[in-house]
Amino acid sequence: MARGQRKTLDEKIEAKEEIITALLTRVESEKRELAELYKAKREAALENIGSMIEDSGLSAEEAASALKMYIQNKAVCAS
Repeated sequence: MARGQRKTLDEKIEAKEEIITALLTRVESEKRELAELYKAKREAALENIGSMIEDSGLSAEEAASALKMYIQNKAVCAS
C-alpha cells in the first residue's frame, strides 16, 4: 500500500515552527484574557468596599484610618 509522499526535514521543521508560533499567539491571548479577568475581579472587590464605606456613612479618610488600625493590630497580634 502506498504511503504518499514523505515530508522533507525542512517541511517538518517549518510545520513545527508554525505550530509553535500559533501556540505562542494563543498563550499571549490567554494571558491578556486572564489579566482582564483579574482586573474585573479587582474592580468588583473595590466596588464592594466602596459600597460598604458608603453604607456605613464613613468618609474615605475615616475608612482608611480604620483599615490602617486594623492592619497594625493584626501585625502586632502576629508577632
